[in-house]
Parts: sequence; C-alpha cells; structure tokens
Amino acid sequence: MRRSIWSAAALTGLFLFFSALSLAQTSSLEGDVKDENGNPLPNVWIRIERRDIKGNYQVKTNKKGHWFHAGLPLGTYRVNLEIDGKIVDTVDGVRTKFSETETVNFSMAQVKARQVAAAAGQSITQEQARQMSPEQRRQLEEATAKRKEQLSKNKVLNDAFNAGMEALRAKNWEGAIEQFSKGAEIDPKQHVLFGQMADAYSNLASAKPPAEQPALLAKAADNFAKALELKPEDAAYHNNYGLVLSRLGKYDEGQAELAKAAQLDPANAGRYYYNLGAILVNTGHNDEAYETFKKAIAANPNYADAYYQVGLQLISKAQVSADGKITPVPGTAEAFQKYLELEPNGPNAESAKGSLQALSATVQTEITTKPQKKSTKK
Repeated sequence: MRRSIWSAAALTGLFLFFSALSLAQTSSLEGDVKDENGNPLPNVWIRIERRDIKGNYQVKTNKKGHWFHAGLPLGTYRVNLEIDGKIVDTVDGVRTKFSETETVNFSMAQVKARQVAAAAGQSITQEQARQMSPEQRRQLEEATAKRKEQLSKNKVLNDAFNAGMEALRAKNWEGAIEQFSKGAEIDPKQHVLFGQMADAYSNLASAKPPAEQPALLAKAADNFAKALELKPEDAAYHNNYGLVLSRLGKYDEGQAELAKAAQLDPANAGRYYYNLGAILVNTGHNDEAYETFKKAIAANPNYADAYYQVGLQLISKAQVSADGKITPVPGTAEAFQKYLELEPNGPNAESAKGSLQALSATVQTEITTKPQKKSTKK
C-alpha cells in the first residue's frame, strides 16, 4: 500500500517537474511592421508556423506596428506577414532560443523592391531569398527563366542585325535580307529590322533588270509599311516609303508620304521633295518632277540643286522661232542664276553658265540651196 502511494506521489512529482521544465523551455518572437513609406503598419496579422513539429500561432500588430508572441516552444519557425487575407512576406528558418526573444521585422518597401527585382528577373541576395514567400520565389524563378531566354534571343537578334548591316555595307542585298528576316522572326516588334530590310529590297531592285524590279519594290514597300506601323512618326521611313511608291508608279501615294515626312521633319522637307523629283525625272515624269522641285524650293529657299533642276525642266520647254531665236519660259534664266548665286563653284556651275549663254544666243539654222547648173559653152 505504501509502495503504491509512493509510486503515485513519484509520478505526480515527475509530471510537475517536466511540466515546469517544459514551461521553462519556451521562447518568444517580436518585431515591427512598416509600410512602403516607413510608417508603422497596425492591425495586421503575423502568422507563425512551427517547422520541426506541427504548430501554428498568430498575433496582430498594435497601433505602433509592433508585435510580440511569448510562450513559443523552442524550435524552428516560419513567420508570415498577412495583409488583407494574403501572405505578402515571409521570413523562414527562424530558430528560437531559450529565454531570448528573436526579432523578425517586416518592411513593405523591401517587399516592393523584391517584387520589382523578381519581375525584371534580377538576381537577389540570399537574405532576400530567405525572406521571400513561396509565391514570390515562384515568380522570381519564372522571371529569371524568361530573362535568360530573352537574353539568349537578344544575342541571336543582335548577331542577325549586325550581320545584316555588314551585308548592306558590302552591297550584298540578298544576304542582308536573309539576316534581317531572321531577326524579324525572333522579334517582330523591332521597326529597324523592317526598315533596313526595305532598304535592302529597294537596292536589290535597282540592281535587277526592269522586269524584275516591281516585285522587289513591292516587298520594299511592304516592309516600310511594317516599319511605319511600329514607328509611325519616323520621317525617314515616310520619305523612303514615298520614294518606293513613286518607283512603283503610285505617285499620289508617294507624294502623300513625302508630304508626311516634310510635316514631321520640316528641317529636311526640301531634301525629301528633291529626292522625289529625281525619281520622277528618272521615270520620265518631267511635269510632276518640275512641281516637286518647286516644293523643294518652297521648303528650303536655299536649296541650290533644286533651282538647277527647275532650270533644266524649264529650258526643255523653251520655244524656238522660225528665225532661230530662243524664247525661254519665264523663270528659266532666274533659276540658273540663283543656282550660281548659291553654288558658284558647284558641280553644275559650268552647265548652268552654258545654259545661260545658250538662252541669249540665236539658233543657227542650216539653210540648204540647190546648186546652180554650170554654164556650158556653146
């Protein structure tokens, strides 16, 4: 009987001893929570998960953004910050110590910085990774994988573009088209690839017989149109597109593109119209060329070459009377004189001087008469 009583007392004592020991081996966690501006974030949940043995605890921040939880068994914990029912940040692998309080702080400014880094696929520190929630880690891994893939594509894209430009410099038009096409397949949103490819098609057309040119010029026009879809305010694209359309015989559309280029880039409007005038001359559309050269002068009153071209167009319209006198169209001499005023030593100076001299001369007509019969002596 005594033995039973002793055993019961001993068991009670052991129970109380281990209970006291267990109570003595508790720990605590605390920390501060701040918003993106560094201000205290009150009334948000801190969810505490024990990792080594299943256990869950929770506490809310006070009005100063501070939180504290005592009575936690010694162990390893994951501490989560929950805002509006969503875990927004996590600190994992927190080991508590006997009779000590571990500090776990949260900053929404740091959370945002990590989110930006994850979205960009940037590398982060081990400490930042440790503080990420599983969802944030997943997002980072996906962004990193996408970034690596993009970097790989960028290298192939850059290699194709550089090879295309090298082919252009070597006047290897077909090689340039091949490389720019390769680049456009990788990234169809790069306007420069379509613009350069259009130039290559245009140059290739110029190198081919007339019968083969329309198909190549049509491809050049298509690529300029694609470049303009991506960069509609590029004056150079409108200029080059207009020139190609003019070579295809689409003069009204070409003029509209040149007008758009001049509107977007008034400083170079004279050059845009002059280029179109040259195309029109080369295709035998002299009347349209004359009007276009006048537009070049209107845009740039000091455009010497435009005055020279106007002079050439007008001199071809001069009238020659029966007595051989040249009657020039009004403005002919003035056009050549203006050219010489602006470019006295220009490449067309001698030709302009010769034209002015011809305007003041009389055409020598050839008069033929029948030879008289020689008289014969009787």
